[in-house]
Amino acid sequence: MDFKNLKILVRGAGDLASGIIWNLAYAGFKVVCIDVEKPSCIRTEVSFSTAIYEGVKTLGGVSCVYVKDESDIEKVWNDGNVALLIDSEAKILEKMKFDVVVDAILAKRNLGTKIDMADLVIGVGPGFTVNKDCNYAIETMRGHTLSKIYESGSPIPDTGTPGLIAAHGADRVMHSPCEGVFHNMHKIGDVVRQDDVLSRVEEYEDGKPTGKFIMLTASINGLLRGILRDGYYAKKGLKAADIDPRLTEHDNCFTISDKARSIGAAVVTTIMHAYNK
Repeated sequence: MDFKNLKILVRGAGDLASGIIWNLAYAGFKVVCIDVEKPSCIRTEVSFSTAIYEGVKTLGGVSCVYVKDESDIEKVWNDGNVALLIDSEAKILEKMKFDVVVDAILAKRNLGTKIDMADLVIGVGPGFTVNKDCNYAIETMRGHTLSKIYESGSPIPDTGTPGLIAAHGADRVMHSPCEGVFHNMHKIGDVVRQDDVLSRVEEYEDGKPTGKFIMLTASINGLLRGILRDGYYAKKGLKAADIDPRLTEHDNCFTISDKARSIGAAVVTTIMHAYNK
């Protein structure tokens, strides 16, 4: 197998998917990632999906370049970069053949990935059953089995509870208080205190502004680790911000997480195992 020319498609380009993409690109594979037109990731500083808004996003020396269609992919690869397209339904598979497909949407359920999409299909997180939806699956639940490679069965079902950071779980995550447009008062990396206004959300009803602003406030003291992009139009209840209570972890706001790196390494290991078996 000529691993240098192995073509890999990654569905999703949020923060955890970006750890996978980074590992694959650093290992030397040719990578294309696809995402929705307006990604709602809050950890924008560590998500390759940011390239959709900014054109290019670089993490740890790996650059991801937004392209309009598949005709530009080869040039991006020749420049040593990752290509990113808007393609929520993976229609690129109708035009290009990939050796590996990795579903890293992290939707807690399967959004259309099928085992016959490529010679090797890997499902990341809950919602996948090996030998039905994919050839292998990867555990995303923190703990002793994080990044476990499944050759049968399924990853642990979603608990609906964010992982604990310094004894804070659900209380460190905030959601959009209404449907509307975010006008941020703070940026990622800022130190915030409980009840600080993070964003003034311009309220909308039936697609029209009401003239009111609803405040998204900090739930705890800490570092603002993630927040929806300024100007983002959000539905009520959408995950909107995340606070890390550890004030010493400022650099973590701007670097790929340990969890994302671990899962990314597991995906690379799975590919090597499958092709060397």
